[in-house]
Amino acid sequence: MNAAPKYSIIIPSFNRADELSELLNSLKALNFPRDRFEVIVSDDGSTDNTPSLVDSFKKKNNFTLVYLQQQNKGPGAARNHGMEKATGNFFIFVDSDVTVPADWLEHIDEAVQQNNADAFGGPDTFSKDFPPLLKAINYSMTSFITTGGLRGKKGKKLAKFYPRSFNMGLSRKLWQKIGGFGSLRHGQDIEFSHRIIRSNAKVVFVEKAPVFHKRRTNLWRFYKQVFNWGMARINLYKIDSSMLEPLHAAPALATLIIVSVLLSAPFSIFMLKVVQVGFVFSLLVLIYSIVDSLRIYKSLMPGLLLPFVMPAQILGYGFGFIYNFIRRVVLNRGEKVGFKKNYYK
Repeated sequence: MNAAPKYSIIIPSFNRADELSELLNSLKALNFPRDRFEVIVSDDGSTDNTPSLVDSFKKKNNFTLVYLQQQNKGPGAARNHGMEKATGNFFIFVDSDVTVPADWLEHIDEAVQQNNADAFGGPDTFSKDFPPLLKAINYSMTSFITTGGLRGKKGKKLAKFYPRSFNMGLSRKLWQKIGGFGSLRHGQDIEFSHRIIRSNAKVVFVEKAPVFHKRRTNLWRFYKQVFNWGMARINLYKIDSSMLEPLHAAPALATLIIVSVLLSAPFSIFMLKVVQVGFVFSLLVLIYSIVDSLRIYKSLMPGLLLPFVMPAQILGYGFGFIYNFIRRVVLNRGEKVGFKKNYYK
C-alpha cells in the first residue's frame, strides 16, 4: 500500500448495548489520527437500547461513527453489511464483547504498512479487572496444553493459525476478490480466514495488538459455546477437508478415551489401573496449570477454577465434534447448529 490506509472498524451487535458502550469508550481513547479510521456499528436487529446508545455517542465522540440496522441474520451478515457501507480501504472486525488498548490501532497500522499486508489477525487476552472465572477461561482458551497454540500466541503451533473475527482485518481489495462471510452459524470466521489464506494473500499476526475479551458467560454457557465449536469443525470439514487437522480431533479422541475407560473400569482391573494413571497425569497437568495461572494473574482463584473450566472445554468440544461427526459424516445428514439461543452467545 502506498498511501496510508483508512481503517473501517466494523462491530456486529445484537442486544449488547452494555458491552458496546465499553467498546466504544475504548475506541474513543485510541491514540490514532481521527481522519484515518471510522467505526461502524452493524446492528443485527437489536431490541434493546442500542440505537439510543449509539446516537448518544455520536453527539459526544471524536471519531466518525456510523450506525447500520438490519433484520436479525447473524454476525456474518452484519459484518458483510458493514463492509458494503464502509468508506475505508482496510476493514477491521472486533466483537462487541471486547475492549481495545489505546495503542491497538497504531500497532495494526504499523504491521500492515511495514509488511504490505493484505490481512491480519491479532490475539485476545485478559484485563486485570476481569473476574476469576473469565481469567480461568482465558487461561484455558490460550494455554498450549488445551489449544496446541491455535489462539495466535507466538511460539510452537500444532495446527494452522486462522485469524478470528474478534480481532482481524483485511483490505478492501482482498474482500472484493474473495467475497464476504459465509452463512455458517458457527465457525464462519474460520471459513472466511481459510479463503483469505487460500487466496495467497499476505497475512500477518500482530502480537502487539491484543483485544481484551470479556466474555459474558458462566460455566454452562462456556460449555455450550465450545460444544458448538466442536460441531462447527465438522461443518467446516464438509466444506473443505483441509480445515480439519489432527489437532482439531484431539479433544474428541480424549473424550472417547475418557468415557470408554470410565465405563469399562468397573469390569476390568487393567482399565481400573488406566483410570488411576490417567487421574495422576491429569492431576499433574492441573497442578502445573494452577501454578502457571498464579504466575500470570497473581491470584489463586482463577487457578482453583481450572479443574472445572479445562474439562468443560475439552469435553464440550469433544462431545460436539463426536455428535456432529456421527450426524454429518456417518449418517450423511445436513448441517445442524447445536445450542442456538442466539449467534452472539
